[in-house]
Amino acid sequence: MPDVQCPMPDARCPMSNARCPMPDAQCPMPDARCPIPNIMLLTISTTRVPATDLGYLLHKHPDRHQSFPMTFGQASVFYPEANAERCTAALLLDVDPVGLVRGKSKSGDRPLEQYVNDRPYVASSFLSVALAKVFSTALSGRCKDRPELAETAIPLTVNLSVLPCRGGEKFLRQMFEPLGYQVAAKPLILDEQFPEWGASPYFSVELQNTVRLADLLSHLYVLIPVLDDDKHYWVGDDEIEKLLHHGEGWLNAHPAREQIANRYLKRQRRLTRIAVAQLAEEDNIDPEYLEVSHQQEEEVLEQRISLNQERLEAVTEVLKQSGAKRVVDLGCGEGKLLKLLLKESSIEQITGVDVSFRALEIARERLQIDRLSPAQQSRIQLIQSSLIYRDSRLTGFDAATVIEVIEHLDLERLAAFERVLFEFIRPKSAIVTTPNIEYNVRFENLPAGKFRHRDHRFEWTRAEFQTWAKGVAERFGCGVEFRCVGSEDLEVGSPTQMAIFEM
Repeated sequence: MPDVQCPMPDARCPMSNARCPMPDAQCPMPDARCPIPNIMLLTISTTRVPATDLGYLLHKHPDRHQSFPMTFGQASVFYPEANAERCTAALLLDVDPVGLVRGKSKSGDRPLEQYVNDRPYVASSFLSVALAKVFSTALSGRCKDRPELAETAIPLTVNLSVLPCRGGEKFLRQMFEPLGYQVAAKPLILDEQFPEWGASPYFSVELQNTVRLADLLSHLYVLIPVLDDDKHYWVGDDEIEKLLHHGEGWLNAHPAREQIANRYLKRQRRLTRIAVAQLAEEDNIDPEYLEVSHQQEEEVLEQRISLNQERLEAVTEVLKQSGAKRVVDLGCGEGKLLKLLLKESSIEQITGVDVSFRALEIARERLQIDRLSPAQQSRIQLIQSSLIYRDSRLTGFDAATVIEVIEHLDLERLAAFERVLFEFIRPKSAIVTTPNIEYNVRFENLPAGKFRHRDHRFEWTRAEFQTWAKGVAERFGCGVEFRCVGSEDLEVGSPTQMAIFEM
């Protein structure tokens, strides 16, 4: 590209004038004329003054261009901008597509696939490997000259020009938003000349967070290949150690940690089981604390008003009033309601259902089922099952409880759950509770606009919940009444709302 067209001064440009590392949003040359198709580009920016401290953290001087040979190409680091107010470091990975297949055995290979694929173009495990090699010191959290800086959370913005996401924007957000990132994603279509082909699995992505640089790099190192759902190298037992090392301090508490481990380890079940088990034991944290239950984070938030206990007692009282003999708790989590129901002699059969096998293991330990008398053991059973699929084991109950569960379902799956509960299981009565989002302003530790639990897909106002419940009652031919759980605030209502359906 002639100098007059290049938006980057020669002093900062790591490429020859025939090549330009600028992303599409900054480059004045149309794609059809762009001479550099085989690159991955990642930029990291900060506005923390003085912004050039980013150079200390990355151990890469803003006034120098540096290159690093890779087995699959070459990585370059340079700074498109570097001043006291804003500093941006760019990692450019120039992938050699021919080198990717050089030396491979011909047996079993598909020749066309070797040259026609997306590997040289999109952020993938190649980029993770480059991050680990080029920014190894920063990734480890060390900064010899400014150690206190390495431990400081600073405002950081990451841009990835082409990021594959097998699972779409929703999955992308599920990976980064629980870690505190603001995610902006622009979908890229397959071909502008053929719009009918639709969207591609690729996005142009911007991530913003105030976080330690080492943590940001660890998140990228792990999650980029997870989003791609692929790796360019053989995955063996040593990958477990890499995952645990780079996931230390955040992965064990991530709501999608099992899915992350499964994709990172290329869906090898044996490796995934080992990794998940070790994550649960990290730092000697009580496995009950680490369990992915629907209510744990809410309980911490609601502890001051003992809301969880009030909720369970309110549900138990409704069950007693209904005269139910056989009760199924859908989404039972770690079994707190089940434990309370075991004390009620009027209830003859209690069944707990959850999709998480580990949640059921914790429920079994909490209930101490093996230590119960034979008569008590005959009253309780635990079943692993999904709440959006029909299961013949879940029929024949007098009452079903759905306690703080529906808000964990994607809205598009809520209709399937409705049919399972009200059409297939169809107990004589069903009790559904869910948070009242209007009450969230009364929780001092809950930031404005945030849900009570990071795994919540939605939280409803009182009007929204009643509209949904009345719609269900009309569609499935049942009655419904509403009750408040917890102290009722004249302005925002009660913290939990309850609907009691009678079939």
